[in-house]
Amino acid sequence: MALNIGLIDYGMGNLHSVQQSFKRLDQSLKIVKEPSDLNGCTALILPGVGAFDPAMRNLKKTNLIPEIKRWVREKKPLLGICLGLQLLFEYSEEGKEKGLGLLKGKIKHLPITTSEHIPHIGWALLTKKNNCPLLDLTENPKWMYFVHSYSAVASFEKDVAATVKYGDKEITAVVWKDNLGACQFHPEKSSKSGERLLSNWLNWLKK
Repeated sequence: MALNIGLIDYGMGNLHSVQQSFKRLDQSLKIVKEPSDLNGCTALILPGVGAFDPAMRNLKKTNLIPEIKRWVREKKPLLGICLGLQLLFEYSEEGKEKGLGLLKGKIKHLPITTSEHIPHIGWALLTKKNNCPLLDLTENPKWMYFVHSYSAVASFEKDVAATVKYGDKEITAVVWKDNLGACQFHPEKSSKSGERLLSNWLNWLKK
């Protein structure tokens, strides 16, 4: 089954590294900058690097927000990466702009702890919480690479598919609801573990 996956470009995404990671899996990505670019797409990726408010403002300029919301309402597949996960929620303590509101909950600043630095940069081990097509139990351990200062606090525990330890706390690493999924870490920078996660998503799309 051929996949036509759109990569949303709103000026704040790590597009090249995401494209390269999928190229290694023999999957090309179509750049999506405006609503007409969605024609023919069977799945979408919402990447992101940077701050919440500029990201939402840039996304508004593309006129893609209504289309992204419609896409998810129709239960079409969408994968968020890093800041792309945070934009899926209702709002963030990082700014004043409203998020997409596709997942209930908020983005909060990482808790202050004596054992961890902010931003949280480096490798961390995933702990699976709920079933999710992104996560494969045969792969152990699941070390992923993180760079972030804020994390999602979901209103519903069932939406959290995996967490990681941060000091004495657990913070959200993966969310999944219906056909909407996202990861706080960078799978495209997470070596074989990240490649396996993206491969899992592609295999799920082909079913």
